[in-house]
Amino acid sequence: MGGVRREGRGSGVGGSRLRRYGSTGRTRTMCLAALGVVKVATPDQIRRLMCPGTKDAATVRGGLKDLETEKLVISPGSAVRVNDDGVRVTEKLWTLTPAGLEAAAVVLDRPAREMGGTAKAAAASGAKHARAVTDVLDAFLQTPPEPTQPVVRKHQLAPAAPPAALVERPEGLGPLTAWSTEAVLPVGGTFLSPARGSLRADMVFASPGHDVTPLLFVEVDNGTEGPPIVADKIERYRRFFARRVSLAGREVPLWRTVWPASPRDGYPPVALVFTKNVGQLAMQTRMREVGELAREHWRGEWNGDGYAPEGQKPDGYRDYDRTVPLLATTLRLLAAHGPHGPVWWRYGHASWQPLVEALDNPDDYRAYSVRAEARRKAQEAELERARREQEAERRRLEAGKWVCPTCQRFVYPADGLTPGGECGPCHADRRRAAEAAQEQTEQPPTGGGIFGRRRRT
Repeated sequence: MGGVRREGRGSGVGGSRLRRYGSTGRTRTMCLAALGVVKVATPDQIRRLMCPGTKDAATVRGGLKDLETEKLVISPGSAVRVNDDGVRVTEKLWTLTPAGLEAAAVVLDRPAREMGGTAKAAAASGAKHARAVTDVLDAFLQTPPEPTQPVVRKHQLAPAAPPAALVERPEGLGPLTAWSTEAVLPVGGTFLSPARGSLRADMVFASPGHDVTPLLFVEVDNGTEGPPIVADKIERYRRFFARRVSLAGREVPLWRTVWPASPRDGYPPVALVFTKNVGQLAMQTRMREVGELAREHWRGEWNGDGYAPEGQKPDGYRDYDRTVPLLATTLRLLAAHGPHGPVWWRYGHASWQPLVEALDNPDDYRAYSVRAEARRKAQEAELERARREQEAERRRLEAGKWVCPTCQRFVYPADGLTPGGECGPCHADRRRAAEAAQEQTEQPPTGGGIFGRRRRT
């Protein structure tokens, strides 16, 4: 076969002598996996997703061209980007063929019916939104670069330069196989035949048992749609999450028939990633407008308990049972700090937070129940303190009691009583008797005497 080199074997991402363009099986597998998830991408985007340790996209391009020879991928269009040096670069856009979709399904270990379409039409038109989705996925994954050996090119005169030092990237949210794109969310109808008004999630992360979030839906905002349209998507997310179907004799949420359960109250979280490079004020304004328009879909219902200590607001909690946890960030922040950095603005929270904190509901029933339990324990402690004081007083009185010498009843210490003396009633009786006797003694005579009236005879 003309052009096929057979002078050796290669197993890394650098190159091989078994294919026309020198790609290895690993490189071709990475290309299939990447396009199986994002559907359309440039070689440089695939490089950043799968092998950011390589110097450039030449390795990926070789893999794509070998896959093209096998009729597994095609390049129906191109895109223009500005590189790090500020130079406009035109790159081919690659997508899978139907046969490539089946091959990618094997690589990703997914049913072929879940692979979606080939995105050929999007690639032909430049795939602006699809490319933005791929950039966002790269920012989420933060694939760590691995060291590679320089590829020896044909007719290369000088030895290849040693690889540059690897740049450490923040922790990502992966692996790639946990992500999917263009997921159908039917507000009516079925997944295969969704009703009008249904939407497609730009990205979905699904990883059962993940310690931060087993499920996350992502919407990529390029700034081409107004805030009302973006807010309307949140409303449709809520409608989809609210749908229930009968399964094994019981009703379950429709989304639970496809994706893992969320460990928190409410529906699965939705993250908005704003990709348009605008000023900070413009970005904050857009984020705020979207949040205000979608408020009823993310803001929990307040339940007050009437408990209001002096000078404080009444206590209570928010019920997030039927609301959408809505987060927002920018592509710039996400790419710089990764999904676990303090890059998330959770609508209803007061500051930028890491993902695990942004997904929490600090004002839900859990937090309220902690406060209520603390109040209950404080009240119990106060009652116990009062009981102990009463018991101590009782013991003091018992220890100091004596027998009244007059009535022979027990007398307990009290103000005005003399230890060993009479009890209060006896003392009061004695005092009244003394007062009465005193009054009797001081009373003047009523007849006779020098000035008395003489009785007539």
